[in-house]
Amino acid sequence: MTVPQFARLPSRALVSIAGEGWRAFLQGLITNDVEALAEGQTRFAALLTPQGRFLFDMFVIAGADGCLLDVQAAQREALMQRLAMYRLRAKVGIEAVDGGVFALWNGEAAAGWRLDPRLPALGWRAVGVSPPPGSAQADEAAYDAHRLELGVPDPARDCIPDKTYPLEADFDLLHGIDFRKGCFIGQETTSRMKRRGAIKTRMLPLVFDGAAPAFGTEVLAGELRAGEVLSGGDGRAMALLRLDRIEGAALSVDGRPATADRPTWMDG
Repeated sequence: MTVPQFARLPSRALVSIAGEGWRAFLQGLITNDVEALAEGQTRFAALLTPQGRFLFDMFVIAGADGCLLDVQAAQREALMQRLAMYRLRAKVGIEAVDGGVFALWNGEAAAGWRLDPRLPALGWRAVGVSPPPGSAQADEAAYDAHRLELGVPDPARDCIPDKTYPLEADFDLLHGIDFRKGCFIGQETTSRMKRRGAIKTRMLPLVFDGAAPAFGTEVLAGELRAGEVLSGGDGRAMALLRLDRIEGAALSVDGRPATADRPTWMDG
């Protein structure tokens, strides 16, 4: 019998967006639709540069008179400064709030838990709740191993701010972008890449023997460069790979044979 795993995620922190104008404020900024977000629901999204490159990821948790943003703890202050820059006349308050972010996987959730909007197999997320009865205490490293096994990138570890495009990090496949919602910062580039099918590189799990190569290590398809290693652990890592070079190719990394393990969720 699989025991549910429960972990606090210290790499995540909370920001409160309060006020009657919170939906209109975020709607024009981030990649996902919050206008239709019901109280208690959660959406995965990103804030991009005007050129369409990744800056911050977030989970938007709708409340009655505002929302909570589940964000990277290391980038919370920078995100708040960026949001304040865009606030102008919007009737919203932006502030850091205390509270832990938690993940639960391999089990059933209790009250207060919300299914991860990226992928059901990831499990549930919650803010400041007790673990469900029968769950085992784990740590963020165990959760990262679970996420990596499913082939889901971690923007905090795998995306380079002002360089990575959200489609390269699979935001479109993980329900992080709504292409029908209207304008958001970086929309023009993002929509054009999607419309033209110009997604030449994507993040995929890479399988190999031994310890994970260093971040940025080159992945080869024969003698051709096919991408680079991102974050990972023993035997498995995320990699940013050129799709046109990995199909049917013999891949290697650090002189070791490697295989791209395309998750089934990428094919719908």
